[in-house]
Amino acid sequence: MILDKLGREIRDLRISVTDRCNFRCFFCMPEGESYEFFKREDILSFEEIVKFSKAVLPLGIKKLRLTGGEPLLRRRIERLIEMLAELPVEDISLTTNGFLLKEKARDLKLAGLKRITVSLHSLRDEVFSRMVGKGVKVSYIIEGIEEALKAGLWPVKVNVCVVRGVNDNEIVDIAKFFKKMGVIVRFIEFMDVGSAKDWSLERVFSVKEMLNLLREHFPLEPVEKSHRGEVAERYRYVDDGLEVGFISSITQPFCRDCNRLRLTADGRILTCLFAQDGYDIKSLIRSGAGEEEIREAIISIWSKRDDRYSEERLELLEKGMEVKKIEMFKVGG
Repeated sequence: MILDKLGREIRDLRISVTDRCNFRCFFCMPEGESYEFFKREDILSFEEIVKFSKAVLPLGIKKLRLTGGEPLLRRRIERLIEMLAELPVEDISLTTNGFLLKEKARDLKLAGLKRITVSLHSLRDEVFSRMVGKGVKVSYIIEGIEEALKAGLWPVKVNVCVVRGVNDNEIVDIAKFFKKMGVIVRFIEFMDVGSAKDWSLERVFSVKEMLNLLREHFPLEPVEKSHRGEVAERYRYVDDGLEVGFISSITQPFCRDCNRLRLTADGRILTCLFAQDGYDIKSLIRSGAGEEEIREAIISIWSKRDDRYSEERLELLEKGMEVKKIEMFKVGG
């Protein structure tokens, strides 16, 4: 185990496998903007991703999560999961927008994927399509979630980014809908990641407000965190024990317990979701470095880490300081 300057260990590794996405969510990759994507030769190969993962697992990493962009756009993603599943890791999961899940769920499970999280921000076609910048039938995403359940991916979670004035009036409906399906929902405060131009504190619907709304309809009881660094505030419905979670990265930052290391698709290491830059690890990997050398590089990076952007956000905003952050689709969430 290694600790950073604030005493935080590494526990989770998030691996972005692509910066491309088939959606244009207004809070991530808004429609109408011009984007420069990584060239194919700049993206880490499956073998390079596995080499890196194998090198850093001894540092205390328990979980691997594949992200994007949209990870299911990465050709033969099932093969990467097969390769990672051979490593001594407790859990391999994936976050997706769900558009390709219906056709891929079974193969993902067979490859060794343990669980999956689907981003679905509305149950209404018009609202959802407006949020993701593409005409999408919500029923199609739901069918993908149903296929994931049938395939044995468990738990299946649904992430809902709540934006005031857009979908905050659906919180109770979404909770009721997925409660019947036995699917865990996590309601997330609208975050200022990347250059999302429409973000402001006024558009943040707080976890406190979400929780108060749900408590008007369901008896809920808190669930203790399973480990340090767990970002969601977890509750369970008293009647059936199903969990529901809330992520309060704006109103109640959890930087002091953050234990996530991020590897971007082009081989950079990020120690914060709101990073301004990263550390080039691809050059080291492609130079022929062994596992020990890669591991020593990560130890050096992590031991110097003191990131806590969310806790410093209000102070920066009050000073009128603008912080340029890496775009969400290049970070992987």
